[in-house]
Amino acid sequence: MEAPLAVVVGILIATGVYLMLARHLLHYLFGLVLISNAANLAIFIAGRLTRASPPLVPKGQEAPQIIVANPLPQALILTAIVIGFGLLAFALALIAQAYRELGTLDVDSMRIAEPVKPKRKKAP
Repeated sequence: MEAPLAVVVGILIATGVYLMLARHLLHYLFGLVLISNAANLAIFIAGRLTRASPPLVPKGQEAPQIIVANPLPQALILTAIVIGFGLLAFALALIAQAYRELGTLDVDSMRIAEPVKPKRKKAP
């Protein structure tokens, strides 16, 4: 079961890198989101997919008697999802402000910090 999900992780990362190579700022952000989701899925796969029981300890015992699922990857992914949503909201706000200020989302056209100097014409 882990092998097909590993292929999905690879496809998500490849698509994310492809989108991040585009000059459009929203494509870059969507690529970043895809890579973030691929990392979450990779962490989930690293915890091993199993149909084991939930990690509940019966009353009166100190440890479960049977094999239980590992809750650590799920806790890490839940934290990463919350942080990812915060990052996405902040990045969308920055992109919206950049569009209002510059009127474009093309990365090559955003030249406030390094304006392009006009080329001199050669005298005939």
